[in-house]
Amino acid sequence: MRQNNMVAMILAGGRGSRLYDLTNKVAKPAVYFGGKYRIIDFPLSNCANSGIDVVGVLTQYESVLLNSYVAKASLWGLDAKDSGIYVLPPREKIEGFGLYRGTADAITQNIDFIDYYDPETVLILSGDHIYKMDYSKMLDCHNDNKADATIAVLEVPLKEASRFGIMNTDATDRIVEFEEKPKQPKSNLASMGIYIFDWKKLRKALLDDVKNPDSNHDFGKDIIPGFLNGGLHLQAYRFKGYWKDVGTIDSLWESNMDLLYRSEELNLHDSAWKIYTEDVTVPAQFIGPKAHVSNAYINQGCVVNGTVKNSVLFTGVVVEEGAEVSDSVLMPYTVVKAGAKVQRILTDDHITIGVNQTVGQPDGEILLVAKNVKGD
Repeated sequence: MRQNNMVAMILAGGRGSRLYDLTNKVAKPAVYFGGKYRIIDFPLSNCANSGIDVVGVLTQYESVLLNSYVAKASLWGLDAKDSGIYVLPPREKIEGFGLYRGTADAITQNIDFIDYYDPETVLILSGDHIYKMDYSKMLDCHNDNKADATIAVLEVPLKEASRFGIMNTDATDRIVEFEEKPKQPKSNLASMGIYIFDWKKLRKALLDDVKNPDSNHDFGKDIIPGFLNGGLHLQAYRFKGYWKDVGTIDSLWESNMDLLYRSEELNLHDSAWKIYTEDVTVPAQFIGPKAHVSNAYINQGCVVNGTVKNSVLFTGVVVEEGAEVSDSVLMPYTVVKAGAKVQRILTDDHITIGVNQTVGQPDGEILLVAKNVKGD
């Protein structure tokens, strides 16, 4: 039975341009993370674990792989009767292409899908964040406060608050003001891009928004300010836990490295809150007799005969004898040939670092390696 008759809608259509070559061929939510997962696994697993069994995934750019992946609803246990994951590409063409004009427009184009289930509330999520969250607790907050909309917020350092949409609240955590990336923030409550709306009120706001020629058709710029200006009740839900926007090479590298340094916060092996994914059939990892491994997260199918320290190795990575890997994130089936030295890099999948090559610098910026590096 659906959680309080609630439908989830995952916004998974962003271009992911700040991930550069990683999103040339796949959508950002389909990018690999944490040894064997994809980013989209996190919001989908959160939905499954929270008792939400009807999920729409709104896709757009480079979505072929993502569409086929999320269509396997059984991966997340969402294939039972009256449940499912539904891929929802854009229906309207803009300049000849199927596009969503903004986050709110993505929901507007799928009003009929939501109406079919006639929900009391709609949960709207970004599909490109790494976190574990029980949405049923957020729903309890929404219902207990008789809110028209509830927005998940995270406390961030005040000096970083200008990077986020900031919620200013009263003593009861009712939102009284929303500021999009303010130069001088009044609080440090940052929006996580996770919303629960009363569906009837949101539906009306979306239909009004369509008629506004000056609208950006965006939740942060238009819908949320419209709710506030209309005197509706917006409630903040304070989330305490690990959360990371992995929209840049640096943040994607950092979040993978958090598996080594903040594993208690980002525990991917917690049986009480499982992160579901598609497991591939590969042999167990093999650590050779001459290998040296320290502080590493090494996934199944890896073969390590060289040195690996402070690094995350995804499925099927090979580190040959004499090779050295440090402070790096190597995505599936990367091969580091004999004598090669890599440090502070993040690779695309199926990359080969050639014999005796040195890639990356110990104190430099994180280097994305998206093409094979020829060896000696």
